[in-house]
Amino acid sequence: MSFVSSEEKTLSFVAAMLGASPKGPPKARERRRPVVTVSRQTGAGGTAFGEALAGYLEKAQPKGRGPWAVFDRELVDKILEDEALPERLASWSPEDHLSGISFVIEELLGLHRASSRPVQETTETILRLAGMGNVILVGRGANVILGHLPQAFHVRLVASLESRVAHMAELRGTSKKAALAYVEAEDRARQRFLRRTFQVDVSDPLLYNLVINVDRTPIDEAARIVGEAVLSRS
Repeated sequence: MSFVSSEEKTLSFVAAMLGASPKGPPKARERRRPVVTVSRQTGAGGTAFGEALAGYLEKAQPKGRGPWAVFDRELVDKILEDEALPERLASWSPEDHLSGISFVIEELLGLHRASSRPVQETTETILRLAGMGNVILVGRGANVILGHLPQAFHVRLVASLESRVAHMAELRGTSKKAALAYVEAEDRARQRFLRRTFQVDVSDPLLYNLVINVDRTPIDEAARIVGEAVLSRS
């Protein structure tokens, strides 16, 4: 599946959910549909895993549970760029549905800090998307932001530096030397973001339900393992 078609599918999911009802579908609100967060080392295939997991869940879940959508960094940014969407998301999923969204954000970020505004908006958007359910959120500290939600399942993908560099070199069409520099810089940036914003270590296994080595576990198998775990809890 191409990135464009995946993006279109995800944005169509948002549009369909927002058009269902100002307060969201009643059944979804009662059942609290599951959410999966995916943290990943650079080059470990987070988005590919998310798409494989969404495909598995749609096939394996009981009928009537609805589609799944994958949100990576680029798609969250696209939602934030659309000035109308955050307001519509707030209307769809009011505070009582998310057990005090304002309190969660304040606890995570400390709203007295003016510099936290961009992160606050991202955090609020992730909380609103999670309120819809049937979403897979890749990166952005979603595992920390949604750590209080019992319906959220948190996954960390890891792999050897060698395999991650080879993957990024192929994906970006660069030399292995350039890919190595990119992987190391991205890993450091993600670690700094989580530590500075949420005061956590991204590599701490206690933040996750499951840590998967994708060198030893292929993406499709990892998707099946996580999918079965998610469905067994919902």
